[in-house]
Amino acid sequence: MVRSILFVTGTRADFGKLEPLAVAARDQGLRVSFFVTGMHMLKQYGMTKIEVHRIEGIEVHEFLNQRVGDPQDQILAKTVVGFSDYCAEQKPDLVVIHGDRIEALACAIVCSTNYIRCAHIEGGEVSGSIDEVFRHCNSKLSNYHFVSSNDAKRRVSALGESESSIYVIGSPELDFHSKPSGVTIEEVKARYDIPYDDYGIVIFHPVTSESRTIHAQAQSVYAELMASGKCFVVIAPNNDPGANAILSVMEILPRDRFRVLPSMRFGHFSELMRNAAVMIGNSSAGVREAPFLGIPSLDVGSRQTNRAKAASITHVSAYDRSAIAAFLASCWGKRYPRYDGFSQGGSADRFIEILLDNRFWKAGLQKLFME
Repeated sequence: MVRSILFVTGTRADFGKLEPLAVAARDQGLRVSFFVTGMHMLKQYGMTKIEVHRIEGIEVHEFLNQRVGDPQDQILAKTVVGFSDYCAEQKPDLVVIHGDRIEALACAIVCSTNYIRCAHIEGGEVSGSIDEVFRHCNSKLSNYHFVSSNDAKRRVSALGESESSIYVIGSPELDFHSKPSGVTIEEVKARYDIPYDDYGIVIFHPVTSESRTIHAQAQSVYAELMASGKCFVVIAPNNDPGANAILSVMEILPRDRFRVLPSMRFGHFSELMRNAAVMIGNSSAGVREAPFLGIPSLDVGSRQTNRAKAASITHVSAYDRSAIAAFLASCWGKRYPRYDGFSQGGSADRFIEILLDNRFWKAGLQKLFME
């Protein structure tokens, strides 16, 4: 019997983590499909569903679960209905979700109430917003946990999950970053019309619990970047509440020094990071991929609080313009040893090794709280 594995992706970020696992599963003869929803389906964010369709040998189902500006509770409800209908038709053997997004939570609820095996990627991590609440909820609703570190394993265990259901595989996207990107920086600059050789990358997302102040935070951060006289490639924020406030600040950035993009292809973004002088913002890429690549990163605000401890990361308040200026002055173009606290690569190999073990599929679906 060929097992069917259904991956759920709602953003460009989680797709970069799920793609290596999906490709590895496909190459082992498993039937692989993607349920594509969320930001992937929105023109404003680059219609990144196209990237999922590029994977050969998989099935793709698209589901529009929102319009720009929809509140998260409505997105949750729409996704539950759509994913429930899809699972009733397709009957997957295993659903794989990632992280802390509202789409992942909706699909975990569907799996739990319908007794469908569900695996959660990168649970057990901490951060400074409601994302952490969603992440822990996803862990409690899931049957299996593929975590990035021993610290994450300890936290999932503290939630009452069985030790036998927790597997440390590392962060899957680092599999990709541990290898050549497949493109040159010249090809990246040509494709995205990036005119400068010396640049920083900026990704500043909204924090849902700070939506009333996120405009002021963005104003402070971007004001200091403008004052620096340096050049930056800016990636649009995700579509959480507060995104429009950040986008309104980005609209006034001087286009001669700020190249603003809705999204990038994963390989191209990887190559762009490898050649960047710094990484700035509150994306997980700044506390995970950047340290892995040895790039100095400025973690702004509370969104990634306590997520990582690499020496290459500097933590600042969004309002502390002097600290932002000091970082730009002292860290621009600096390089650090690779931080491999989240993986040395090979996550997909470990993931497949577990899935190919018959014991994985024999575990019961009735969960018990482990003291």
